[in-house]
Amino acid sequence: MRSTSRHRIAQGRYARRCAGFTLFELAVAGGIVAVLTTMAAPSFVAWRVRDRVDAGVQALLSSLAYARSESVRRGLPVAVCLVDSGSRCIAAPGIHEAVAVDWSAGWAVVANGPAGPIPARRQLPADAIVIRGGAADIRFTPPAGQVIGGFRSFEIAPASVAPVAGGRDPRRCVVIAAGGRARVADGACKESA
Repeated sequence: MRSTSRHRIAQGRYARRCAGFTLFELAVAGGIVAVLTTMAAPSFVAWRVRDRVDAGVQALLSSLAYARSESVRRGLPVAVCLVDSGSRCIAAPGIHEAVAVDWSAGWAVVANGPAGPIPARRQLPADAIVIRGGAADIRFTPPAGQVIGGFRSFEIAPASVAPVAGGRDPRRCVVIAAGGRARVADGACKESA
């Protein structure tokens, strides 16, 4: 009889150990998860903001490179410009170099050939960002794809003005040299474009 009572006692201890978690253990685990989530949330938000800005930069760089290469390939002037619903370049009224033009709604790459306009390639940037440039269009000319008007710059920034965690400035500056090549710099453009 003694061996069966020992067996029952051992089974009872084993059953209690494998029954699950206590309320205290669940509360501790939940508290740890809450603290880790609270600590990680600002980094996640900062990553999303930087990712959106980088997507806007890549969209603009892609359009500029495409326009420059089409100008060289076709031997025609090609423009990256703000467009209306008919994919025609629009001139922003009263634009001077010192005034920032909002490119956030999108742009297109357009060219006029001897047989009429070449179909436009429209581009809509990522949401929740602001793109400002110093002109309503960037025109590339053959034979080497130079930019008419010299250096141009665009500032791509988050639409929200709240500071981003991590201490890094999420803004990017895209500068287009007179030769037509674009480069990206971290932070705001030196001159307000």
